[in-house]
Amino acid sequence: MKAAPTLSLLLDEQLCFALYAASRAMTSAYRPLLEALGLTYPQYLVMLVLWEQDGLTVRELGQRLQLDSGTLTPLLKRLQAAGLIDRQRRSSDEREVEIRLQPRGLALREQATPIPGCLGNRLCLSLEDVQHLRDELKRLATQLNHPSHEGN
Repeated sequence: MKAAPTLSLLLDEQLCFALYAASRAMTSAYRPLLEALGLTYPQYLVMLVLWEQDGLTVRELGQRLQLDSGTLTPLLKRLQAAGLIDRQRRSSDEREVEIRLQPRGLALREQATPIPGCLGNRLCLSLEDVQHLRDELKRLATQLNHPSHEGN
């Protein structure tokens, strides 16, 4: 059996820290673009999902965003207060709350259209490089959420 490599405890050599720093930097890069829309980064993620598929339940939205309802509910309340979405209990099942875009939320999509391009330009990466990096990060997240080799 092959011995596991010894890993350093130096901060700058940690994958977790590189991901953390990159995530914070990415969120900061979005901030001025989203402020113009009146959205925070988590609210923007909610809107992205709803622009893709309107009428999801809170549970479905949480699954897409990998957020629990305790985190998601305050976001949804603020989006509703801003007139971007509406939350209603489903008549077919009162336990389920359906999220629907309001006209203002639909119109905001048009204003948000340039955001991915603005961020792409800031990254100075080709579209192919961005797609590759995104796919690798998705693979990493999947592996961490569903490890195939316990204990390795």
